[in-house]
Amino acid sequence: MLGSITLSAQPRTDTLLQRLFSQGSPALQHILQYPDSFRYQLIYTQIDRDAKNRPHFKHYYLHVDPDQYFNPASTVKMPIAFLALEKLNELHKQGLDKYTPMRIDSVEHDIAYYLKQIFLVSDNDAYNRLYEFLGQQTIHEKLWEKGYPRIRIVRRFMPLDEEGNRNTPAVSFGKIYTQPPARSALNFDFSKNIEIGRGHWDQHDSLIMTPMDFTKHNNVPLEDLQQLLQSVIFPASVPRKQRFHLTTNDYRFLYTYMSAYPSEVANPHYDTATYFDSYVKFFLFKDKKQRPPSYIRIFNKPGWSYGFLTDVAYIIDTKNKVEFMLSATLYVNRDGILNDDKYEYEEVGYPFFRETGEIIYQYELQRKRKYQPDLSPFKMTYEKGR
Repeated sequence: MLGSITLSAQPRTDTLLQRLFSQGSPALQHILQYPDSFRYQLIYTQIDRDAKNRPHFKHYYLHVDPDQYFNPASTVKMPIAFLALEKLNELHKQGLDKYTPMRIDSVEHDIAYYLKQIFLVSDNDAYNRLYEFLGQQTIHEKLWEKGYPRIRIVRRFMPLDEEGNRNTPAVSFGKIYTQPPARSALNFDFSKNIEIGRGHWDQHDSLIMTPMDFTKHNNVPLEDLQQLLQSVIFPASVPRKQRFHLTTNDYRFLYTYMSAYPSEVANPHYDTATYFDSYVKFFLFKDKKQRPPSYIRIFNKPGWSYGFLTDVAYIIDTKNKVEFMLSATLYVNRDGILNDDKYEYEEVGYPFFRETGEIIYQYELQRKRKYQPDLSPFKMTYEKGR
C-alpha cells in the first residue's frame, strides 16, 4: 500500500476570510499579498450548536492547498499521541494502561508522562518513544484505515536515515507485555519532488547553495490536521471509522493536557521562565509577558521547524460562550537558507498567528448564535489550579 499525496485543484479561498483580514495590520496585509513567499494556509471552522447542544461545523479556507507542502514539524506528534492511546486499548492486556512503565532500551517512563510532554512543551524525545511503541507500519496502516491516505509520518526527530526510521526497537511493559523489534515493510510514493529555499546547511555544517529536499520528510496536509483534532474533540461529528478507539478517561486526559499550561502541571515540572504559559499557544497569545485569561482555553498542537510555523486549535471562551477551530501554517525565511536557525518567527510568524487569532475571536464574539454552547465538557481540572 502506498502513502501518496492526492493532486488537487486551485487553492481554496473563501470571501469571508478575505473580508475579515482586509482590516488587519499592514504587516498582515504584507503577508497576505505574497502567498507564494509565505506559503500560508488557514482554516477557520465555525461551530453552531442545535437545541440538544450537538455541534455543526462550517469550514472557511484561505489559500488551502494540500499540494503546497509545508513541513509539519511537531504537529505530527498529535496523531502519534492519539494512536498510542488507541493501541493501549486495542492490546487488551490486563493491568496495561497509560500509567504502566514502558521500557525502550534503558529508558523507562509511562505513556501518560510522554503525552504530557508532547502537549505541554512539544518534547521530541517523547514523540520518538511513542513512534517506537507504534512502529512506522502500524502508524500508517491505522491512519490510512481512518481515511488519511495523504499523511506520511516516516521520521523520528533524531539523526536517522530512511532505513533507520523503518526500524523500531523492542518495547516492554514489565511482565505484562513485550513487543519485539519491528521493521516497516511499507513502500511510500516519493515520486513528487519537494524542494524549498535557495540553499541549506547540511549535516556536516556546510552551506550548500541548492534547495533543501523535503521529498522524504513527514507530510500532513492542513485539512487532515484539522480533521484529526476535530475527531478527538468532537468524536461523534466524524464517521465511526474515522474515530480513535479511546475511553472516556482518555478523552478527559487529552483535553486536560492539550489545554493546560506548563505552570499548571506538577509532573513533569517545567521552568516557566523558559516554558511560559503560552509557549505552545500561537493563536491569540504566544507572548512571555501575557498570561492567558482563565476563561479562554486552547486545545491544540503546534509545530515549528525550517521556517515553518503551524498550529491547529480548538478555542473556547467559557465567559462569553464562544467556540471555534482555527488551523494555519506560515513560512518565514527571508534569506531562503534553511537549517541555519535564522527565521523570522518572532518578528513575522508569531505576530501573524496572534493577529489572525484575534481577528477571528473578535468576529466570534459578535457572531449571532441561535443556541449558546454548553462548554462544561471542556472545563478541566488541572494539577495546580490557578
